[in-house]
Amino acid sequence: MGKKLFILLAMGALALCGYPAIAAGGDSGQKITRSGDLATVNGPDSYFTGEVRVTQLYPANNKMRSSGGKVTFQPGARSNWHTHPVGQVLLVTEGVGRTGEWGKPVQEIRAGDVIVCPAGVKHWHGAAPDSAMTHISICEETEPGKVVEWLEKVSDDQYNQQ
Repeated sequence: MGKKLFILLAMGALALCGYPAIAAGGDSGQKITRSGDLATVNGPDSYFTGEVRVTQLYPANNKMRSSGGKVTFQPGARSNWHTHPVGQVLLVTEGVGRTGEWGKPVQEIRAGDVIVCPAGVKHWHGAAPDSAMTHISICEETEPGKVVEWLEKVSDDQYNQQ
C-alpha cells in the first residue's frame, strides 16, 4: 500500500475517535476498499484504557453522514465514557464484552448482539476481563468530524460493577 494511502486511511480511522474525518471520493458510484487496504491504528490512551485497535471501514462523505469502524478490545480494555450527538449502533462480531450506561448496571455483550445507543446517552463499551471483543461501530455526524464527545475514564470500580 502506498505511503499516502496509508496515511489517509490511518487519519480516517482516527476520525472514529473524534479527530476530523477525511472526506472520501464523490458520489459518482460505488467505492470498494479491499480489506488489505484498511489501516488499523492503536486507540489513543486519551480515549481508551488497555489495548485497543481501530480500523476505519468507511468515512462520512458528501451526503452520507454515517461512518463505520471496527474496534477490537483486548481483555479488560474499554473506551472512556462518551456520548454521541446522533447516537451509535454497535454490532458485536467476536468475543465477549461489557457496556455501561451512566447510572445503570454493567451489561454483558456477546458476538451477534446489537446495541443501539440513543443520542446524548453517556456510556462506554469494551472487552470482558477474560475475553477480547470486536464490534463494528456506526455513527452519524452532526457536522463534519463531530461524531463523539469523549469524557472521563471508566474506573476499575465502574468497569467491574454488576
